Amino acid sequence: MQDLRYQTNRRSPAELIRHLQNFELKLRFSAGIWFFSGSNSRFHTRYGRELTIEERLEKYAGLQQYGLEGIEAHYPNEINEHNLPLYQGFCRDTGMQVVTVVPNLFYEEQFRHGSLSSPLPAARQAAIQRVKETLEINKELGTEFMVVWPGIDGYENPFGIDFIEMRRRFAAGLAEAMDAVPGVRVAIEPKPYEPRGRIIYGTTAEGVLLAGKVERLLQNQENKQLLEQGYTLVGLNPEIGHVLMGYEDLPYALSLPLEYGRLVHTHWNSQPPGNYDQDLNVGVVAPEQAEAALYVLKMHGYQGWFGLDINPERMPVERALLNCIDALRAMNDRINSLDHELVVTCLQDPERYAGYLEAILIRARARKADILSPLSFSTP
Repeated sequence: MQDLRYQTNRRSPAELIRHLQNFELKLRFSAGIWFFSGSNSRFHTRYGRELTIEERLEKYAGLQQYGLEGIEAHYPNEINEHNLPLYQGFCRDTGMQVVTVVPNLFYEEQFRHGSLSSPLPAARQAAIQRVKETLEINKELGTEFMVVWPGIDGYENPFGIDFIEMRRRFAAGLAEAMDAVPGVRVAIEPKPYEPRGRIIYGTTAEGVLLAGKVERLLQNQENKQLLEQGYTLVGLNPEIGHVLMGYEDLPYALSLPLEYGRLVHTHWNSQPPGNYDQDLNVGVVAPEQAEAALYVLKMHGYQGWFGLDINPERMPVERALLNCIDALRAMNDRINSLDHELVVTCLQDPERYAGYLEAILIRARARKADILSPLSFSTP
């Protein structure tokens, strides 16, 4: 299990400059197998035919040469005990890996009133069992973590709801499952709304609170020993689109789990703030937020995966993934080329260097620097 305590390192300005000059993000890309095939929508029919798992894996293989290394899938609809040998054989033959298996806690009718938070004993127990089975699959595959998305756990009408008990049921159910299958790290993926009007633990800060709450509930000795050794057992998988749906500032949001050593994984796409969940390609909307987010990850030495979670309804999935990979590589190259000493100096002495950080970024994004005014450190 990867030790995430490196994320909590605090550096002086001089140490930060040296770190920024010497550390570069390793862009390891994974992608969810769910969007490799078209699906029915609330508003339109499926675009194209549904692809089998074998056909989707063939697409993964074709993209490996461009940097796609990891597979993400839901249990039991996309990966399960029956087709597990298919995934294992594919990974053995290609060198790719299953990064995470996610329990599907949101789609089936039995979870219409919630999964781990459901007030209905049978539905809640089914959700706990689903999480246990998914943890087992993750353990057998040796994945680095299991993502949990509480998408169907929430409400529309807030009147009279015992919110505290709803949250307690969710956290306690997750802890129960983790104690039954110890030693697997969990990454919470917050989302503020959709499909529920309001999803519990829907913002980044709430996700950090949930992570600590679940860890305090763990009783299995193996889990408690891992915690005593300093390992994070519950962290976060922020998705860029979900963060922006809640009007959060993206780089600030990513800094929260980093502060507490809880940034397990990241999901990348783009999103108009406050809009419905569009899962657009990386950089299509607000690329400056994505660049600032990458710089925060660079500042704190993030070593995790860059998961791509998109919905390419109107273009081939291969083209969409290549665009996302290229966008992140271009942004990463741009932030690496910055004068990091000057960036830190501008932030440390905002009186003297007022406006110059903006000027630095304008020049970094310009194709022809010679068309711009000279950058001098004196007031024009």
